[in-house]
Order: sequence, then C-alpha cells, then structure tokens
Amino acid sequence: MTRFALVGRRRVARTRFLTVERAYYTTPDGWVVREIVRHPGSVVVVPWDGERVHMIRQVRVAVGRPLLELPAGKLDVDGETPEAAAARECAEEIGLRPGRLTPLHTAYTSPGFTDERCMIYLAEDLAPVGSDPQGAEEAAAEHVALTLEEAAAGLADGSITDATTLIGLYALLRRLGR
Repeated sequence: MTRFALVGRRRVARTRFLTVERAYYTTPDGWVVREIVRHPGSVVVVPWDGERVHMIRQVRVAVGRPLLELPAGKLDVDGETPEAAAARECAEEIGLRPGRLTPLHTAYTSPGFTDERCMIYLAEDLAPVGSDPQGAEEAAAEHVALTLEEAAAGLADGSITDATTLIGLYALLRRLGR
C-alpha cells in the first residue's frame, strides 16, 4: 500500500450488516476510486465425524440455485468469538455441536471488492443437538453427509462450487493426508 495512499472515503450505503464505501486513492499514475464492501467477517465449519463430512444444500438466491456448502455464517453477534460463531453455525445449520474446533485456514472471500475475512475450522467430536435454522434458506435446506471419496469427487467434477467450501474440503483432505 506504500504506492497507494488513501486520501478520502465516504459511506455510500448501509444494510443490516454490510457497509458500502467509496474510497479515493492516489497512485503512482494519478488517482483511483474504488467501491468497497465492508463485511464483519465470517466462519466456515468442516464438520468431520471420522467417516463423513457434514454439509448443507441450500438455495442461494444471488446465484439462483442451490449450492452444496459447509456450514457457515457471519460474525454478526456482538462479543462472540469466531470459535463460538463456528460452533453456533454448525449447530444451527446441521444440528451438530462440535466438541473440538481446530483452525484450518483463513481466506479473503473476494478481495477485489470486499474486506470479508473468513476463518475456516475443523469441527470434531460432534454431538447431535436440535438444529435452529435462521431464515428461509436454512429452513428449506437439506443436511448432506459425504464420505471423503464423495467429497473429493464433488471437488474433481465441479459440482461443489462454493469457494470457502472448496478451501475447507481441500484443507480437510490435506490434513488427513489425502
């Protein structure tokens, strides 16, 4: 950033949890304007029971179809740690509470326009609890449990397309030496 200096910014829009701002930078070649989506951050959980990875198939209205994903959610509860958010999302979405969470990876979801930082956790020692879907998409979602071979096939054939799910599954495979 030493060659890009922020000279100003202003809020363009604010939603329930996102802020869009317009930022003005000087560069070696003049100046540029960029719209940036400010995001509170997110978590993704890789629930692994030793035999299967637990996922959720839910409609994503932004892309107009259901996607097979790992449980995930925003860091939108004041004072909640990322680990607590990961445990909460896992229980809400698939009805399994992790007894142990291990950080696997951290990734920026789309750094060309947003500062969203996603923390990915391996969830183990899973205990059944009542799920608590939040919103219409989660209420209509389906819990899917895949073997490692089935998950790897979904990565290979392109049927799993969510970026943070791809990262989480590859991290699990790497961790298990596959």
